[in-house]
Amino acid sequence: MEDFFLKPVVASIIYSLLGFVILLVCYFILEKITPEKSWKEISQNKNTALAIVLGAFILGISFIIGMAIHG
Repeated sequence: MEDFFLKPVVASIIYSLLGFVILLVCYFILEKITPEKSWKEISQNKNTALAIVLGAFILGISFIIGMAIHG
């Protein structure tokens, strides 16, 4: 009976961690291919447009990862 409830919880945790790692890898790839460091540009120079683009990128990649994991 415990296995019935434990298995989905463990799978959910593993897939969440996998999705988070993939999201971080995508973010670091974005940092490597862009000329400016995005976090420095957003925090120090208050670049709102870049913050919106970066947020949209993170949401888009998260959606793709979630759909790929969900099936």
